[in-house]
Amino acid sequence: MQLLLIFWLVLNMLFHTAEPVPVAPSAKAIATRDYCKVYGSVYLEYDPKYKNTAAYTVFLKEDEAFADMVVYREKNKLFADGTAIWYITPKKAFADHILYVTDNRNLANFTVHFTDVRSFATCREQ
Repeated sequence: MQLLLIFWLVLNMLFHTAEPVPVAPSAKAIATRDYCKVYGSVYLEYDPKYKNTAAYTVFLKEDEAFADMVVYREKNKLFADGTAIWYITPKKAFADHILYVTDNRNLANFTVHFTDVRSFATCREQ
């Protein structure tokens, strides 16, 4: 009886094909986010207590040259319908996107520069 059990185990190991192990996505793919889809009504959170409620962390730059996103501030929520066109809402409940503003550029997911000309609004993906 033991001989049959051993024979069966050996045959099972020989003919059993292992299923391929699924490969986890790379760390770079997980860390990359599509911040160019941030448009519409945006609430800028400055309080560090509520940092975890924000979708992205941003750094506001004074110069346009190296900013990841050049944003036009729209005065009407209905016209904030394109890439890098934001309506800054005063209430968090009315926002489509909540962004935490940081002082440290190294902690930000992307950098933002505000422009006065709507046609200059653009997103530069890395």
